[in-house]
Amino acid sequence: MTSAETPSDSLEPGLYIVAVPIGNLGDITLRAVDVLKRCDIVACEDTRVAGKLLKHLGLRKKLWRYDDHSDEEARERLVAMAGQQAIALTSDAGTPIVSDPGFRLVRSMQDAGVFVTSLPGACAAVTALTLSGLPNDRFLFAGFLPNREKARSETLADLAQIDATLIFYETAPRLVASLTAIADLMGDRTVAVARELTKLHEECRRGTAVSLAEHYREKPPRGEIVLLVAPPSERAIDDDETDRLLVEAMRELKPSKAAAQVAKESGRDRKALYARALELKE
Repeated sequence: MTSAETPSDSLEPGLYIVAVPIGNLGDITLRAVDVLKRCDIVACEDTRVAGKLLKHLGLRKKLWRYDDHSDEEARERLVAMAGQQAIALTSDAGTPIVSDPGFRLVRSMQDAGVFVTSLPGACAAVTALTLSGLPNDRFLFAGFLPNREKARSETLADLAQIDATLIFYETAPRLVASLTAIADLMGDRTVAVARELTKLHEECRRGTAVSLAEHYREKPPRGEIVLLVAPPSERAIDDDETDRLLVEAMRELKPSKAAAQVAKESGRDRKALYARALELKE
């Protein structure tokens, strides 16, 4: 067993990368709690966010702000500290270093011979993938799409033919623009929008980029968002195919049950399918 696996009153000096909840505080692991309890310092993106989690756990720790704006001097100082003390590295939500430049800190620690270990836990990208209903045997995490229209389109064009589910992080104000760009470049490929993951208003909506853009244009979203795009081989079911599935399902099921079944197969809105099922039945 390594020192990272052996319980003791104190931790070996080094860097402990600690995944924290992405929403529901109950998702923190027992090992994460143990490391946060026994570490000397918590290096975090935002001391207020980290402080809230520690308070929930009944812990008080020295907090050290370290984020993607920290300079080389701050990184070198943290490396020196980790040679003498146990430092827990946390993000505001999820697994640290995913979609941020924290890899430089890990590389500097390892180059300096400092002990580094990572504690698995919550990750929004993986949670969204398992919830999306999209192929998950191959996937590519591409972080945030560029903010500017031209750069966003160029990035999507570069990724369009990759035979894997694409996963992006996105902000609520930019979601419709990104969906519109995906529709322009990838046509009717199936897309999923996962938001407020693990929270009370968790949602994962699946359909075409066009239909999702229309939905969120009318109902602007809130919260953190994961945007997923199916591979080129996974195309959305068109209207004719949807009608065929509804008619077939209604041979054995009531319209409401048939709509629910086809919604799972097609990724389309269940209420809209129910309305269509009633039209077809008439």
